[in-house]
Amino acid sequence: MKASKAQSVLQSVLDAARRAGADAADAVLYHAVSSGVSCRLGKLEDIERAEGLDLGVRLMFGKRQASVSTTDIASDKLAALVERCASMAKAAPEDPYVGLAPEDRLAKAPFPDLDLGDYAEPATQTLKERAEACEAAALAIEGVVNSSGAGASYGEGKKWLATSAGFFGESGGSHHSISVSVIASDANGMETDYDYDSKTHLADCRSPEAIGARAGRRTVERLSPRRVKSTSAPVIFDKRVSNSLLGHLAGAANGAAIARGVSFLKDKMGAPIFPASVTVVDDPFIKRGHGSRPFDGEGVKAEAFNLIDNGALTQWFLNSAHARQLKLETNARATRGASGGPGAGPTNLYMKPGEKTPSALMQDARTGLIVTDMFGPQVNSNTGDYSVGCSGFWFENGERAYPVSEITIAGNLLDMYAAAIAGDDLEFRSSVNAPTLFVGAMTIAGD
Repeated sequence: MKASKAQSVLQSVLDAARRAGADAADAVLYHAVSSGVSCRLGKLEDIERAEGLDLGVRLMFGKRQASVSTTDIASDKLAALVERCASMAKAAPEDPYVGLAPEDRLAKAPFPDLDLGDYAEPATQTLKERAEACEAAALAIEGVVNSSGAGASYGEGKKWLATSAGFFGESGGSHHSISVSVIASDANGMETDYDYDSKTHLADCRSPEAIGARAGRRTVERLSPRRVKSTSAPVIFDKRVSNSLLGHLAGAANGAAIARGVSFLKDKMGAPIFPASVTVVDDPFIKRGHGSRPFDGEGVKAEAFNLIDNGALTQWFLNSAHARQLKLETNARATRGASGGPGAGPTNLYMKPGEKTPSALMQDARTGLIVTDMFGPQVNSNTGDYSVGCSGFWFENGERAYPVSEITIAGNLLDMYAAAIAGDDLEFRSSVNAPTLFVGAMTIAGD
């Protein structure tokens, strides 16, 4: 869909909102395309392609609001959609924090070119060849005996946002993904592992062969795992799972959680959370970034900031409603889908790398656990108490000793953050990224 068509649809909605008597309104239109294939043992198992169009409308009557969404943007249906939304809004309870973003904070064209996609949708045969090459490279590793499957996919999308305050903007991007999961075997049993890559431009992805080979090596390394005795020991999160700790940080720093008082960070603004050596950045303007965007979900112009600066918490992720409730200013971290009103969240959130290699972190800790895979994390949002099932590697005398599995680790996120030491191996593979991360001693439940 062209921007001119999208703008026409959104303007029709806003005109209908005005006729319905709304004091303010906004509308968002999404157009998305996705395609993918999966294969196993060299045979094609599935082919998918989807194309969707979603329209979301929000109307405000005083301090009352309602939202509706549809996939039908035919002109004769839009007026009826707006009327339904108006009826809902008039019956909704008042919310003192309802309203559009401040007009003086809105982004203005021309928006920055963030190069968020190559928009090069591959043919089905090309996706099949990528998946097959990835799986073949994994199966070629000695010790790998079977495959759980490989896949290759592509997606692209455009978003157009318009408000009754006169804002109109377009954003969007594309992404390519390649993944594989395989099984290795020895006399003591079988183990599985995986690898993947995902980038906005195919040129930035690792090759299917490199992804497959790393998946195979990782799987073989996990053979003959042991159960460790229950203990307390230093823990290091490998870089492929360390971003989950930033995800919990972002959830606790969400304006909605802070406003409701259900966050372990609710009284930590300005306080040291991490060591002074740790910096966590949220940057919406990273070229080719997975979470980059020229404006937020309310049309507000964003800026990069350090969520954690010299170890201290400096921000919460706020939209306009959260900001009003907390008597602050929005920091342009509104998110918006077709259903419901704006939420809030990070853009490209990452921890700056430290100076020590993962090997040096092990050498400093001497003995402990490297976590490489996790399942079923549990977090108490009020206290930060944390537990998760995991597998990985036990290390002794600063060196990997043997793989471990079927264990659970537990601690408190605030204690883990306070002990954190970042490795030097930051890699960007999603919108939330962190290097290998030492988090101090944790309780380890095993035999």
